[in-house]
Amino acid sequence: MLQDETETYRFSDVFLIGLVNQSLKRIATLRPDLFAVTAAVSCVENEVRQSAPSDSMRVIEVFSVTGGSGLVEVNREVLDRTAPTWTTDTAGAATNWMRHVRNPNAFFIYPKAPSGQSIDVEYAQSPPALTALADTITVLPDGYLPSVIDGVMFLAESIDNEHITSGRAKLFQDSFVKGLGDSAQSRSLTDPETAALKDGEVL
Repeated sequence: MLQDETETYRFSDVFLIGLVNQSLKRIATLRPDLFAVTAAVSCVENEVRQSAPSDSMRVIEVFSVTGGSGLVEVNREVLDRTAPTWTTDTAGAATNWMRHVRNPNAFFIYPKAPSGQSIDVEYAQSPPALTALADTITVLPDGYLPSVIDGVMFLAESIDNEHITSGRAKLFQDSFVKGLGDSAQSRSLTDPETAALKDGEVL
């Protein structure tokens, strides 16, 4: 597809693997729901604020106390108004959780965590980097392989001076701005701020 068939290749394997990694990161930014994984996350004792694992891009859902009861998502503002002491109430098995609207990798639980509690969290995982041709893409469904190829082609052709000698800065700027805009729109797929409201109640 790159017409890179000469004996001395323009693009090395290492370079192309780097483009694949960049494409995966871009896809994860635009569609974090495609990289969803679930893990048991150990809670910070005596804290209401908790965090997803270090490889998380954003929290999608908090399901339950591991091996225990499910958690109900509630709106933090409502809890602040109806139970203003919720952050200092006695620790116990979590019953509710709330999103941290300014930090996509953090969330709150109620009541604060007792010792040894873990909760099952679904989050969008940052794609692990590929390092060799034998590596496989395990975090993305096979049906999205064309998107990965399109991403690699876009990046490779963007830096090919034989075909693009002007407008390269604008090309990257447009891609950057579009990526950020699409990422903001994708929030509705994973972390709506209308937490705990039914579809018919969303304004």
